[in-house]
Amino acid sequence: IERGNQRETDRQRAAARNSKKGGKTKDDGLTPEQRRERDAKALQEKAAKKAAQAVGVGFMGGKMNKT
Repeated sequence: IERGNQRETDRQRAAARNSKKGGKTKDDGLTPEQRRERDAKALQEKAAKKAAQAVGVGFMGGKMNKT
C-alpha cells in the first residue's frame, strides 16, 4: 500500500465530483461590485416575498396563539 498520496487522491475524487455537477464554476463574468448588487437584489426580493407570504398567512388561518 502506497502512503502519502492522500491529498492527490482527494483532489482526483473532488475533480470527479465537480465534473458530474455540470462544471459549475464561480467565474460568472461579473465584477465583485456587480455580484454584490445582484445578490443584494435577490435577497431583497426574497425578503419581500417572505413578508408578503407572512401577511397572507396571518389572515388566512396561520397559527394563532390561544389566550
